[in-house]
Amino acid sequence: MPAGKERMTGWPAISGVSAPWLPGETVPAAERAGRVAREPDTVGPVSDWAQIRAGTVLYEDDAALVLNKPAGLAVMGERHDTDLVRLAEEAGEKLYPAHRIDKVTSGVLLLAKDLHLHGDLTRQFNRRTVDKAYLAITATTGLPQRGTIELPLSVGRKNRVRVAANRAAITYDPDVSRWSVPPDEQFQEARTYPSTTTFLTVAGDEGHTLLAVSPVTGRRHQIRVHLAWIGHPIEGDPLFAKAAAGRTLLHSWRLGFDAAWAGGRRIQVEAPPGPDFWAALPGGAVPLPDWDATACGH
Repeated sequence: MPAGKERMTGWPAISGVSAPWLPGETVPAAERAGRVAREPDTVGPVSDWAQIRAGTVLYEDDAALVLNKPAGLAVMGERHDTDLVRLAEEAGEKLYPAHRIDKVTSGVLLLAKDLHLHGDLTRQFNRRTVDKAYLAITATTGLPQRGTIELPLSVGRKNRVRVAANRAAITYDPDVSRWSVPPDEQFQEARTYPSTTTFLTVAGDEGHTLLAVSPVTGRRHQIRVHLAWIGHPIEGDPLFAKAAAGRTLLHSWRLGFDAAWAGGRRIQVEAPPGPDFWAALPGGAVPLPDWDATACGH
């Protein structure tokens, strides 16, 4: 069986965090761009754009910038604090996010440098032609090696995202490792959004599970809500644990997109999680799966 496709058990010592790369290249993307790859400071927000940029660049060309965003820093639209786009603009650099990841989530963030090119990148997300994979750690066990969560989402009170059904209506089919809600059990009075998440169990011990997760549809808070509603919330997620201490253990890990400005070349970027992501685990080197094993929809 190819490496990364079998379920790993235990936490062999986490080997140091490796620099990101583009598949088929022997030189890490950050080095190729003339930069030294460094782990992001994800302890708290960083207020200096030059520091953020220098320490988190994963890929850069004339049209796009990909960062390993620290946890605790919003992408844009932050009401009571600063955010990444605002910090960049105040420093003289205008950037256009092609997608968003939550403030509590770290990892790969794709930004366009040109508004004209921004539209093509966002359309790739809307058409679901972008490869997306996250790493998530739950403080639970018992998940199958692979699974599919097909639970419609809706927005409830206080703008909170929830599954568009009662929790008791969720069914699990062990033959195909699939969670779903029968159509007649879905809420009819609220607007609902069909949502699909797939995952691969990478490793685990007696108290935690490491997942490679692909949000096929990419709704707001989708991974966080889907895992919580099947009984496996992400460790440290304030949406479901009000007294959560430390950071939310969700990391935007891999992203693949087409560069129309470079003849349609496929660019695949990987963000190494920082030490704060691995801190909940007993120590060691978890062999992470290859790109094919975590492809969307598998």
